[in-house]
Amino acid sequence: MTQGANFDLNARQEAAACANAEDAAVWRWFSDLYDQGLIRWCRTDRGWLVSVADRHVATTATFDEGIREAMARTQDADLPRNKKKDSSNREEKLR
Repeated sequence: MTQGANFDLNARQEAAACANAEDAAVWRWFSDLYDQGLIRWCRTDRGWLVSVADRHVATTATFDEGIREAMARTQDADLPRNKKKDSSNREEKLR
């Protein structure tokens, strides 16, 4: 294998590792919010609508894009991310 081919292989492996780590972070975030009942989504004629904590945060063509956009938009906002569920607060909110 030539030096250039070895560099290309290393670059591809590093890119794959970064993509896997990003995917894992997105789906951990999604799972946490799903378990807490804080994320909702639906398919409409406009695309996928995604809401976090009763606030619409994304409308995209695909489900994957919608979840990623929702995560990106809630990172800087005052919306839940990976908080543990406070059942007393949730029950009060439902009344």
